[in-house]
Amino acid sequence: MSDTTAFETLEVSADGPLGRLWLNRPDRLNALSTQLLRELVDAAHWFDNHQDVRVVIVAGRGRAFSGGADLAGFPDLKDPGLRDAADAGRRMAEALEGMRALSIARLHGWCVGGGLVLAAACDLRVAEESARFSIPEIDLGIPLAWGGIERLVREIGPALTKELVITCREFGAEEAQRAGFINQITNLDSLDAKIDELAASIIAKPWIPVSATKQHVNAVTAQMVGTGRAWSDADSLVAALLDPECSAARDAYIKSRLGK
Repeated sequence: MSDTTAFETLEVSADGPLGRLWLNRPDRLNALSTQLLRELVDAAHWFDNHQDVRVVIVAGRGRAFSGGADLAGFPDLKDPGLRDAADAGRRMAEALEGMRALSIARLHGWCVGGGLVLAAACDLRVAEESARFSIPEIDLGIPLAWGGIERLVREIGPALTKELVITCREFGAEEAQRAGFINQITNLDSLDAKIDELAASIIAKPWIPVSATKQHVNAVTAQMVGTGRAWSDADSLVAALLDPECSAARDAYIKSRLGK
């Protein structure tokens, strides 16, 4: 029997062993507001309370998976809750990565900045062939936070992480797959069928060894490139938000993007 729960920025449902989580701010390209990040944490816990769910498909409504940070929604720098808001993305990534179920990111359109960290927190990633990726945080005058550096180093290695984060250049699905970030690529018309087929193949496997494999791989990679140090990302993010040079870069970037 299908089960759903109400969120303002997400659509979340479970149908037997299959869960679906949709980012649902299509008018904002599923920009990651603080509210959305906090609701993602709650959604991950909701799935953990559904013992039958073995696979969760994480997707975005509209034209993109996620356009990244909500450029129009940076917190008030005088807000006493600024650090807590800056830390919301780290908590989101840890909650999704720690879900009992296996997660599959369904990537289409743009996957930008924090959206890419969200995808990296998923276990598997399937992209449509014209999907585009970028990490514009430095152009925004902020560091890549939320444990994004650790997760990218884990998935694609240190040298490419440095290049992509520092240059902020765009890249496509084929390059992402060659780097090891994407598991499968398909055309948009076949994207849902490909992901449903992958989900069904996982669901059909005996659950104990599937779950053990996820936990074992996560434990090994945590020893190699642990995300535990990401607790301090929020402090670097707040420092950049308060820095005049970073603020000027951010204002220029936002003006250039919103003016298009």
